[in-house]
Amino acid sequence: MEWTDDGIVLGVRRHGESSAVVELLTREHGRHLGLVRGASGARMRPVLQPGNTVRAVWRARLDEHLGMYAIEGLELRAANLIAAAHGVYGVTHLAALARLLPERDPHEEIYAQLAHALDDFEEAGDAAVHIIRFELAILAELGFGLDLSSCAATGETSDLIYVSPKSGSAVSRSVGEPWRDRLLPLPAFLREDGEAHHGWSDQDLADGFRLTGLFLLRHVLEPRGQGHSDAREGFINVVARMRARSAPT
Repeated sequence: MEWTDDGIVLGVRRHGESSAVVELLTREHGRHLGLVRGASGARMRPVLQPGNTVRAVWRARLDEHLGMYAIEGLELRAANLIAAAHGVYGVTHLAALARLLPERDPHEEIYAQLAHALDDFEEAGDAAVHIIRFELAILAELGFGLDLSSCAATGETSDLIYVSPKSGSAVSRSVGEPWRDRLLPLPAFLREDGEAHHGWSDQDLADGFRLTGLFLLRHVLEPRGQGHSDAREGFINVVARMRARSAPT
């Protein structure tokens, strides 16, 4: 068995003296592991860092075997990603989200969205928006997508500012106002009604993480006996501090 594919490094686990089991999210073969010989050497160590995109050739005698990877670097983002605390936490959390996907099951749109997020991760607010959108994409990929395109009660597609915590569907201002204390705010950057603005407030980001966090816990994490990763909380806290320091006085 042999295939060649592009992949994003999610994690590396040492194996023996100089080898490692490398976990990739590949474009066409999904989340896939393989053994890399010489992974601890000076040539491979910078390549096998979370967040990097690599070209991987996987070989095994049988499809169900772990197999061997031959890897070369394509986009080595890791050095820039780990230069800031939000990058370290963010990449760790994105990898944890990708691990929610079944192994060896292709998810090309998720791969493309992850690559796009990592390419635009320098500014903390931008990175936060990418992570929130990626969490929504993971929910949808696992069969728990939110319907943010129209009001659950009226079918309206404009003035959607709430989300029902029960159904995960958008609710318009006119319908939701009497029940606002029981509904979740829908941040402008997630709206599909044309009212999303360029930029976002700290409250927008907090509302976005609250929204995705609720449904991830309920539908994905708690049924597996898991909670949110420490990296998610660390990322949110670091972004809040960074934005507070940069806010005009």
